[in-house]
Amino acid sequence: MRLSRYFLPVLKETPADAQIVSHRLMLRAGMIKQTSAGIYAWLPLGFKVLRKIENIVHDEQIKAGHIPMQMPTLQSADLWRESGRYDGYGQEMLRMQDRHERDMLFSPTAEELFTDIFRSYVRSYKDLPLTLYQIQWKFRDEIRPRFGVMRGREFYMKDGYNFDLTKEDALHAYNRHLVSYLRTYERMGLQAIPMRADSGPIGGDDTHEFLVLADTGESEVFYDSEITDLTFGDREIDFADKAQCQAVLEEFTSRYARTDETHDEAIFNEVPEERRRVARGIEVGQIFYFGTKYSDAMNATVQDAEGNKVPVHMGSHGIGVSRLLGAIIEANHDDNGIIWPEGVTPFHVGIVNLKQGDEATDGACEQLYAALEAEGFEPLYDDRKDRAGAKFATMDLIGLPWRVTVGPRGLEKGVLELTCRRTGESVELSMEDTIARIKEIYAKHPHPKGL
Repeated sequence: MRLSRYFLPVLKETPADAQIVSHRLMLRAGMIKQTSAGIYAWLPLGFKVLRKIENIVHDEQIKAGHIPMQMPTLQSADLWRESGRYDGYGQEMLRMQDRHERDMLFSPTAEELFTDIFRSYVRSYKDLPLTLYQIQWKFRDEIRPRFGVMRGREFYMKDGYNFDLTKEDALHAYNRHLVSYLRTYERMGLQAIPMRADSGPIGGDDTHEFLVLADTGESEVFYDSEITDLTFGDREIDFADKAQCQAVLEEFTSRYARTDETHDEAIFNEVPEERRRVARGIEVGQIFYFGTKYSDAMNATVQDAEGNKVPVHMGSHGIGVSRLLGAIIEANHDDNGIIWPEGVTPFHVGIVNLKQGDEATDGACEQLYAALEAEGFEPLYDDRKDRAGAKFATMDLIGLPWRVTVGPRGLEKGVLELTCRRTGESVELSMEDTIARIKEIYAKHPHPKGL
């Protein structure tokens, strides 16, 4: 993409109402624009990162054997009355009536819809296990929306639902989701710690939240510092292997890590003092096992091997896709702007032309731009006739992890300058070596193509 042809409305000044880093930088980098309280338009740069995150989520869910689909955003109140949640959910639910005065609601979550789909088509235990999921816009009418996309009223969320014959099978689905979430977050450059949590209005006894440590986090968290040394890495997982998934769960949940809602001071004090940590965390996902709560209420049964009708065991599993974008920025920024991890960067590399209009630098930039596109990369070429300082400031603000600077002096020596946004370190390379280095970097951070 040529920056002269892109829509990137960056701001020099920080809006006064932006309270946290991610909100300030998303506004300044031209990623979002507020349209009303807690509701945002996603501008091209923000939308591009949102799609990168979404595609990683899809990629890892499908690897785990989960099946994508799409539900409507508007739901009938009848299903929620059937499950018993319509009156109890609270004022966060946006209720409305259609022209025929039928009660409707804007989806805050979708347990009822997925359960209804299941009971309409699945009759036998032979069709189990089954996990369906979607990535869809949700709405919760927060009393005080704030912090940009971190606590908005409208948000983009992956929610998945498993249907299993037994509790043992459903807990394997729980473990399977925990493993796939660990892989998902690490691909985005995040360490998200699974913490014992409260189930809230969704219900259930078994639940973990995934939290990213950040000073601006809304939750107070208590944890054993040893957990921050754990990484999923490149290990291969057979998601059908119950023992293997259980082992990963035990590895990542055996050390103390809880939110303030479930914190137990007595248990925490058993952790050696030098390893006890109290911090803030941003929730980016949660997994639940809630047994037969919804299948009992909504008559979601299957016929077992003996011919008996039995309610299925269920769980739900969410990832805050739009919220993740804010969390990534909170964990990856400096005074100059965003620093995108390679796995989610909107463009793989920025190209800065130091002397726009000069035949040699224009030609070298065009050659590099074409070569990178031919290799399957998405470069952002700043071909504007601005001064060099303004171009560097824009690149730093929008946070592309790698920048190639092309100027007359370097070309006289036959080199370009490749700069790492995170460290600020630069190296001079030939054009061929620059392209080879970029290929090497992104071989470790493949971008999925999406569905």
